[in-house]
Amino acid sequence: MVSPVKLVVDPTSVEVDSSSSSSGDGFYRAARGEVLDVKGDQTIQGFDAQRMQARTALTAEEEKKLIRRIDWHLMPLCSLMFLFKNLDVDNVSNARIMNRGTPQNILTQLNLTSDEFALVTVLYYIPYIVGEAPSNLLLKWFSPSRWQSRIMITWGIVLALHVPVTNKAGLYAVRFFLGLAEAGMFPGVILQMTYWYRPDEMSIRLLYFYICGNLSGIFSGLLAFGFDTVSGAGGLSGWQWLFLVEAIGTILVGIAIWFLLPDFPETASWLTDKEKAFVQARLPENAPRSGEQDFNAGEIWSSLKDKRLWLFTLIWALFTVGTSGVRFYQPTVIANLGFTTIAQAQLLNLPISVVGLLVIFVTGYFADNGRLPRPLYPLTFLIIIIASYAVLIVFPSNGGVYAATLIANAVTAAWYPMMWPWRVQTTSRATGSAFSIGFVNSYGQIGGAIGPQSTQSNIRHTLFYATGFRGYYSTVLPKLP
Repeated sequence: MVSPVKLVVDPTSVEVDSSSSSSGDGFYRAARGEVLDVKGDQTIQGFDAQRMQARTALTAEEEKKLIRRIDWHLMPLCSLMFLFKNLDVDNVSNARIMNRGTPQNILTQLNLTSDEFALVTVLYYIPYIVGEAPSNLLLKWFSPSRWQSRIMITWGIVLALHVPVTNKAGLYAVRFFLGLAEAGMFPGVILQMTYWYRPDEMSIRLLYFYICGNLSGIFSGLLAFGFDTVSGAGGLSGWQWLFLVEAIGTILVGIAIWFLLPDFPETASWLTDKEKAFVQARLPENAPRSGEQDFNAGEIWSSLKDKRLWLFTLIWALFTVGTSGVRFYQPTVIANLGFTTIAQAQLLNLPISVVGLLVIFVTGYFADNGRLPRPLYPLTFLIIIIASYAVLIVFPSNGGVYAATLIANAVTAAWYPMMWPWRVQTTSRATGSAFSIGFVNSYGQIGGAIGPQSTQSNIRHTLFYATGFRGYYSTVLPKLP
């Protein structure tokens, strides 16, 4: 019978010895930067010998440099995709108040009431929700670069089709197909990150990812302000110029993604064979890998039986029900305060985005050091959001409403990067991870369809907010691991 050998990798050593050594105490030691070589009839019980060999191939300093290179190749492109995704989400809210009171306003031009315009979110989110998980399951089959490029080019084309719209039915149709086209972009990015990074490394990457993505609030306000002032040029209203320019930018970025976005560690031409093996070896056992089969129905069934899938989905749904309405109507709320002209009111949305970036950066930095339990951050955010929404009701003055909207929406933006690392560390394997991430991000977004409807004139929106957050606190978080 072969006796097992225990393996110890020294994480602090940067010296490369000529060979691994066994001290005779049953432990087999390997220094960082040393290629582990177990000879003879020895086995390493519970370990993949090839994986362990790759795991010790780089020193700690070499590992830092490698991860930094991965960051530069992957994260700027993923962040740029997220930026354009958020621009496309925000533009319909900004378009609602552009040139208000003139024949070139979108509500006037398409003969829409406020409540009819709110339905665009429902028509956007229905195909978006249904298409997220299937899209994620196809990402590995087609490769991230090809699939994400297809998504961006498709939604750019649909975005451009907003320009010739002349009635309510046309707007509803393009919003429906826009939701279908965009489905899968965001969960695809999260899934792709799990092929490259450990869960404990995702917090800081998502910090930069969300900071870049939420710059959309600044750009969308500036674009809306600029196109509001040139409405009528070239025979197009300001809102048509807004959709057209963003569509062109989206298509160009989508083309670039095809050629520039890295797919998986094994296929990265800028990594050596040793680095490719090391990147995969350092990931946890449950991480997805490109060498796995593209589809495994058993992993989907296992994910569906995992209660954490349903609890995280319920968290997302209740949170988005409580926050989406205020975010959707943010430009309208600010415009109605009467501080400035409608065009200048677009600029008052910028401080909300700036504060959101600061909150994301500060909380992300402290969450990354691990000194406080991660659930404490989203719980604190919820308390702040509920308090801010209470101000909207109790102190409905101009200053109070603006301050409450600023704080609530800024903190809402910081909630998601706190939650995603927690979510991905509970997923498993290629198909299981793809399905679980896509499922949570899709059906958890149901609040995006419900939230804006809760602010219609005939519905008491405070009931929706109170119900959503109360359910979040009392039924979901206590059951999570």
